[in-house]
Amino acid sequence: MRERTMSWLRPALFALGGALAGLAYYYGIGCSSGICPITSTPLISMAYVGVIGWLLSCVIGTKGKGTKACDL
Repeated sequence: MRERTMSWLRPALFALGGALAGLAYYYGIGCSSGICPITSTPLISMAYVGVIGWLLSCVIGTKGKGTKACDL
């Protein structure tokens, strides 16, 4: 059980960090006209950057070993 939890903890933290970064990007830079596909709403911006964070967690620090949480 602990191994299963630990295999999902890293991608979940990266996705959460990405979502927070997406929210900060929306409020910091954002799109004033509302026609930008990624930054038009905070939810889309958070989801997009959260997925990027999850994908980065699979690439960074695996040292040649894939993690079970990143296997599709």
